[in-house]
Amino acid sequence: MTTRSSYAEVRAEVLRRHPAGQAPGGVSVDDIVQLRLQNTYPTHLDIARTMARVMRDDMAAYDADPRQFTQSLGCWSGFHAQQMIKAVKRLRGTTKGAYVYLSGWMVAGLRNRFGHLPDQSMHEKTAVADLITEIYTSLRQADEVAINDLFKELRKAREQNAPQSAIDAIIARIDGFESHVVPIIADIDAGFGNEHATYLLAKELIKAGACCIQIENQVSDAKQCGHQDGKVTVPREDFIEKLRACRLAFEELGVEDGVIVARTDSLGAGLTQKVPVSQHPDDLAAGYIKWLKTEEISEQTPARDGDLLLYRDGRLVRPLRSPNGLFHFQDNTGRQRVVEDCIASLSLGGADLLWIETDTPDVDQIAAMVADIRAVVPHAKLTYNNSPSFNWTLNLRKQVRQDWIASGRIQPDDYPDGASLMGAPYDDDPLGQEADARLRQFQADLAERAGVFHNLITLPTFHLTAKSTDELSRGYFGADRMLAYVNTVQREEIRRGVSAVKHQHEVGSDLGDTFKEMVSGERALKAGGVHNTMNQFESAAE
Repeated sequence: MTTRSSYAEVRAEVLRRHPAGQAPGGVSVDDIVQLRLQNTYPTHLDIARTMARVMRDDMAAYDADPRQFTQSLGCWSGFHAQQMIKAVKRLRGTTKGAYVYLSGWMVAGLRNRFGHLPDQSMHEKTAVADLITEIYTSLRQADEVAINDLFKELRKAREQNAPQSAIDAIIARIDGFESHVVPIIADIDAGFGNEHATYLLAKELIKAGACCIQIENQVSDAKQCGHQDGKVTVPREDFIEKLRACRLAFEELGVEDGVIVARTDSLGAGLTQKVPVSQHPDDLAAGYIKWLKTEEISEQTPARDGDLLLYRDGRLVRPLRSPNGLFHFQDNTGRQRVVEDCIASLSLGGADLLWIETDTPDVDQIAAMVADIRAVVPHAKLTYNNSPSFNWTLNLRKQVRQDWIASGRIQPDDYPDGASLMGAPYDDDPLGQEADARLRQFQADLAERAGVFHNLITLPTFHLTAKSTDELSRGYFGADRMLAYVNTVQREEIRRGVSAVKHQHEVGSDLGDTFKEMVSGERALKAGGVHNTMNQFESAAE
């Protein structure tokens, strides 16, 4: 995904410096060439700059053809990210279109010194930057391991006096190697403080390698998970300042193509922390204030000491407040506020992508909002959370039921309208099969109909780890014991070609042997050899 010097170019450069074929200390030119090519990115800031360009190119490709949408899975460790990208590469032969999503929820829940905590900005500010660094360290190590394997092939071919055509073919694979490094979309929550705090933290994420920052319009010290109640939004001027803070961080660090995702939680947020000051009828503050829930001041409802009053349409009104001082929005105004949020974020805040947090997975709902946004900002694009907080099976089966009733295909009594639709008997029923077909098509429909450039699942590796560990534990501590491990893990690893089955190799054992040979020659004490039990899995190597 980045322009790299070729084997011949690097070798020529090293030979110019060391024409005798060795560096001081007897270090081989060929070893230097290998290490140079294995180090696919000089720094993580270089990763941010390169991956930002990758995202921009992908966005342009999507604008030309909405079938070219991108995808990611949320990963809570470097190893999860590494294995995901390796799986994509085995499946597709390329990593193009695959990103890593870094979820604040999973950092709070799983990477937190204070324990397992909810998604309420309760994790350390540095935790997200640390995880970005870890992910890119793991992806770069995957590069090192894979390129080392190619150089092992090259050395063996030369030792066996293979034809030059065979040697050239291996060098061509080295030159054509595609890095495992892909863009990360990093969740900065609501910015962890004021606009200056947001700027400082954004710089740390970018220096760790993030080319894309996602920020939401909630109050930072009252932030809630987008699928929880009690969300409190900030006025649009405040959010735009946070967007500018992220942009300045990108620009300062020379990541001019950096991507900002502006997330709005207004669809499910019924509260705001403060009432902005309007200077004229059409400004951002006026557009925000108009949605407040108010009551008119009259003889029956007179003003009281300490009241905040607004002058609206020739009348004095009092915004309704909760005991905690928060102001209420009018009921059923979330959709209108979402559209206005998005237009302001794109037009005035310089955001590149939108994120609309919804309460159910409904293509029609999202497409309708995007149509309203695109009437003002024609090329608006979304990142969409295919959230595990949705009961996907139940939601899609209910949608199919409603559609079939509306079309006259079935009567309301033909299928239940409730949780019983989740039942296993419906898995093979025509309604269940139609719901599954829609699930398979869901992301493509979002991309073509609702402007969704990037589809992600926020917490899949959280749930996958829980399910897989439960599955193995139930068998291993039950009657099957070792058969449970072999059936649920190892046999499938081997048959699918999952390289992690050779766990020593996966974490760099062969890489270490190669380096020992570089510096010690025949004196090297190597882990590989005929007595290494990993040889039993030779056919499972990538």
